[in-house]
Amino acid sequence: MAATITLIGAASPGLGDAGCRDTGGTAGGHHGSFHCSRLLLPNNKRRRPPVAPRRWVLCSLKYACLGSVGEPGEAAAGRTSMTSPVYSSLTVSPAGEAAVAVVSSEQKVYDVVLKQAALLKRQLRPATLAGVRAREPLEVPLNGLKEAYGRCGEICEEYAKTFYLGTLLMTEERRRAIWAIYVWCRRTDELVDGPNASHITPQALDRWEKRLEDLFAGRPYDMLDAALSDTITRFPIDIQPFKDMIDGMRTDLRKARYKNFDELYMYCYYVAGTVGLMSVPVMGIEPESKATAESVYGAALALGIANQLTNILRDVGEDARRGRIYLPQDELAEAGLSDEDIFSGVVTNKWRNFMKRQIKRARMFFEEAERGVTELRKESRWPVWASLLLYRQILDEIEANDYNNFTRRAYVGKGKKLLALPVAYGKSLLLPYSLRNNQT
Repeated sequence: MAATITLIGAASPGLGDAGCRDTGGTAGGHHGSFHCSRLLLPNNKRRRPPVAPRRWVLCSLKYACLGSVGEPGEAAAGRTSMTSPVYSSLTVSPAGEAAVAVVSSEQKVYDVVLKQAALLKRQLRPATLAGVRAREPLEVPLNGLKEAYGRCGEICEEYAKTFYLGTLLMTEERRRAIWAIYVWCRRTDELVDGPNASHITPQALDRWEKRLEDLFAGRPYDMLDAALSDTITRFPIDIQPFKDMIDGMRTDLRKARYKNFDELYMYCYYVAGTVGLMSVPVMGIEPESKATAESVYGAALALGIANQLTNILRDVGEDARRGRIYLPQDELAEAGLSDEDIFSGVVTNKWRNFMKRQIKRARMFFEEAERGVTELRKESRWPVWASLLLYRQILDEIEANDYNNFTRRAYVGKGKKLLALPVAYGKSLLLPYSLRNNQT
């Protein structure tokens, strides 16, 4: 059963004020989005200690936000909260009655973000937490680990050349750890998208998850597992995002349609947002940054969501030929489109207008991610910036193809990739966003 949150009087009278404006409704009776620069709940009749106002942020096209979560005491410490939005389905009455919000996928995922951020801040290993058995020492010869990490690097270079080049600026320990995470994620994805995908069963994914648990307990199955098993002894990495990614693979086995963006968001978190949560402990946060750990994790999550939304928009035709439609069914219906329109693969004005909205949403997630990238350690920013810039250009290519993602696959050419690398490097040298705000 879905939990509910009542925002008492939040819509009255603030929604008509200059501080909060409606950015327009959507067809079919759905609510619009709100840009709330500062929306405060009214004072209760009982006296309460004064609290710092919450800063509300730009919401996604479909979802209004519940607000932003700050770190306790950060204001007193002089820290700038670059908090991430918490989105939810939010229906607001035009008459200004109390708004009732159903806790959405975004809120559920944000609970995971908070856990990961707390782990990073405490610099604890997962095995030291209450109720978790301490992991066994990793028994792998040093030369064996060197070989394992080397093989991870080779795989990363083969399948993600631009990202691999960016990792070369990182310290050796961080670089090897990112390679190990990349390889595990790729192997997991190959289970349902690789050459043997037709033979993969839920039981096979259960065995892969058991193997993951053994890996985290210091019992790797092979040399590639050993690299990741060693990595988690060096950085405060939690098993939850890894398990969630496997859940994403389970979703692919049983689900080929998504009713709304809330369902699609959860899928995008499972298969891509998790990568950001795995990587932040390795990438590290710039020591001088005044951003909260929660905000950096939130930005990493946003980048994963943006990348996956971009993959979905690029691969509409390819997925349709496999009988899959990774697009919100309710939004297709609002645009006057159906599954048959996807399978027929004809670009119409309805399709163009639908795609414009989907691309706009993806770009909003990229924008949310940008600030967080600046808060990473300087030597870790280049590969992340390169990934962000190149993936965002895929959206430009979809537009250049007149939104024909049925028969034309949008891609960024080699020349544009090479041009993006120095741009990404230049952005990696910029001052963290939280410090720039303090200096203005």
